[in-house]
Amino acid sequence: MTQAIPPGMTAVTPHLVCRNAAAAIEFYKQAFGAVDCARLPAPDGRLMHALITIGGAAVMLVDEFPEQGCQGPLALGGSAVTLHLYVADVDATVAQAVAAGATVTMPVADMFWGDRYGRLLDPFGHHWSVATHIRDLSPVQITEGFKSACGGQ
Repeated sequence: MTQAIPPGMTAVTPHLVCRNAAAAIEFYKQAFGAVDCARLPAPDGRLMHALITIGGAAVMLVDEFPEQGCQGPLALGGSAVTLHLYVADVDATVAQAVAAGATVTMPVADMFWGDRYGRLLDPFGHHWSVATHIRDLSPVQITEGFKSACGGQ
């Protein structure tokens, strides 16, 4: 019997539009240890579909096809979406991503909600937050930490 959600997939899967998706795949392999699972090229060589996994999570990619209204953040002047990535060592992962070509938009620091956290912009215009969970906190502790971080407000 066919499953409604294919094996290895989840109900929500990021699908990134990239200018030069093949280069994006190579970046994600270097930056985040992505595994290249599948590529379906169009007759003109652009990628109609690609699948990678990062930390076991599926991420789909496609090249820009502006003639079909398919444009990435570089063509659109930015993205309102951030992909969140939990890793074992946020400092090492952010350094690895920067070495691969990412730009730090928020340096890694310990956060009031219990994560060590930072943010990146990848060379294809996609925003990433990267974190390692370092403390289990109660909702009360998180609220108090938020108040303290925001000057008691």
